[in-house]
Amino acid sequence: MKAIIVCTSISHGNTKRIADIMGQVLDARVVAPEQVDMADLATYDLVGFGSGIYLGSFHPQLRQFVRSLPEQQRGRAFVFATSGFPDAVPHSFSRPLVRLLGQKGFETLDAFSCRAWDTYLPFKLVGGIRKGRPNATDLESARAFAEGLRARISTTP
Repeated sequence: MKAIIVCTSISHGNTKRIADIMGQVLDARVVAPEQVDMADLATYDLVGFGSGIYLGSFHPQLRQFVRSLPEQQRGRAFVFATSGFPDAVPHSFSRPLVRLLGQKGFETLDAFSCRAWDTYLPFKLVGGIRKGRPNATDLESARAFAEGLRARISTTP
């Protein structure tokens, strides 16, 4: 299986830590959007897209990267995020990115999110929320998520 993870990690490195764990399991390079050759994405069996969540959305740099991809038949994808708040209905932050990836030709297999240290205003005024996250349990959850993806890809043609 050939995999790559496209990750935007800006504030505290939370999302990069999650991406690195997933990358170890999937034997995938972790790269920033500007490091990706767009034409090369079609050669991967699995592509991960992740960032921290800002005002309820994935980072603008990641969203712009996905929007700029040409529409064509592609492989499988997954999305992941770190956030001070859960990815919960009715305001799921992963749903718009999954929809956009579908428009670009990806089949999104699953989404992962975990809590993370969030110092976005107004939380910055009190030192942030979820300090110490992602923690060992979150990292283990990310590992298990990636192992599940690897198993799914390995058993399907």
